[in-house]
Amino acid sequence: MIDVVDLNKSFTMAGEELAILKGVSLSIVEGEMLAIVGASGVGKSTLLSILGGLDRPTSGKITFEGVDLFGCSDAELAEFRNKKIGFIFQFHHLLHEFSALENVMMPGLIRRMNRGLIESAAREMLGFVGLSHRLNHKPGELSGGEQQRVAIARALVLQPKLILADEPTGNLDTHTSDEIFGLLKDLNKKRGMTFILVTHNEKLSLQADRVFSMVDGRIE
Repeated sequence: MIDVVDLNKSFTMAGEELAILKGVSLSIVEGEMLAIVGASGVGKSTLLSILGGLDRPTSGKITFEGVDLFGCSDAELAEFRNKKIGFIFQFHHLLHEFSALENVMMPGLIRRMNRGLIESAAREMLGFVGLSHRLNHKPGELSGGEQQRVAIARALVLQPKLILADEPTGNLDTHTSDEIFGLLKDLNKKRGMTFILVTHNEKLSLQADRVFSMVDGRIE
């Protein structure tokens, strides 16, 4: 599904070049759950950002279903993200003035889909994550675990091919963390969604199909 070949990413800080990713190569198979672990600052989130087309590498190549991502224009990358990628973050990034239902509808509204169709899909996805009874609650009226479920429903509402999850349980207590990860596993197995998961949680990472360790910008 995805091939990453010799990916490098550097930033210039105070006149000096800082290498974040150093020759990262890996292949991701459709339908698998892949975990990336490592200490803070080794490049995990940078890699995830590039895989999702949010940033461009300094050099190297990513092909997604045969398409060279970084041969695309910025507008084409934005369309790719909207159609193919779902993002789940440690901090939910929900819009606090909108209800759970409206937050989940947002990707479809941005794509200018029919409002009735996207509302129906959002209701279905909120039901799938166990929040049918919280549709009209705003984020401030929900627990941390419920907010993360809304964020997961939002990431999945357009049925993306790939879910990128950056520390999706890092801000939750152990019990809620286990519940959320169980939900992600369920989606992976029952709906065949491909997951790339960045986490510090070794217990959760060991439940993935494959685990990669990042050390100093390299995959081990």
